[in-house]
Amino acid sequence: MLVRRSTSWLLLGATLLAGSGALGCGYSEEEMQAKIREIEGLKTQLSAEQAQNKKAKSELDEAAARIEQLKSQLKAAGVDISNLNANLEQQARALEDFRRRAQQLEDIKKRFEVLRDKLQALTKLGLSVTVRNNRMVIQLPGDVLFDSGRETLKKEGQEILLKVAEVIRNDSGLSSRSFQVAGHTDNAPLAGGRFKDNWGLSVMRAREVLAFLLQPEDKGGGGLKPERWSASGYGDTDPVKANDTPENKQANRRCELVVLPNVEEMLDLKTLTQ
Repeated sequence: MLVRRSTSWLLLGATLLAGSGALGCGYSEEEMQAKIREIEGLKTQLSAEQAQNKKAKSELDEAAARIEQLKSQLKAAGVDISNLNANLEQQARALEDFRRRAQQLEDIKKRFEVLRDKLQALTKLGLSVTVRNNRMVIQLPGDVLFDSGRETLKKEGQEILLKVAEVIRNDSGLSSRSFQVAGHTDNAPLAGGRFKDNWGLSVMRAREVLAFLLQPEDKGGGGLKPERWSASGYGDTDPVKANDTPENKQANRRCELVVLPNVEEMLDLKTLTQ
């Protein structure tokens, strides 16, 4: 506004000087009237700009008064306005951290979806691929692998394990993962014997499956990498169904190949089944 007003005054002065020169140089009445009209137009424009500037200043004063009023209200409400900028910066950083973490989780979820799709090839063998206890699990029916109360792998069980090992061995994404063989039983107590209890039986069954999967191919085994595998036994402590019918007990007698998540992959895998 101030620049425009100064420009208008310069134009007005220049026009007046030009008009004075015109009179001294013998310009016609028509030309002089044209200069006068031009001057009047500039004066009108100047007046309009002055009025607009006055209105803008009034609005600015009102806005400043409103800001002071809001500051007083915030202070009365116990809000420390001196920290508002700092709080906004903290919120901005927190939002950026949240977005970055959300993207990381999305990337992890996508990797597990790819892993799940690869493991789906095992369902063609009649195996179940599911998520339990926040881990992806390949379930192997125990009665197919072992005779009742025994830990020696049956011929049929060996054939299934060889097919599982082939799928894992021939996929770089799967072969680079860490797995745990988990043995499970139903709740029927063992009648003595060298295993003593279901804990012993489940551990030995898991050990047998592990040993067969890690045995070199030229010796009839699965040929998997030993450093990626471990074994554990859960006895009857982690059933998939209630031990109240023969069918449910059969489902609980099983071995599982558990895909162990990396530290950065600790998220709720249940979202993959939704």
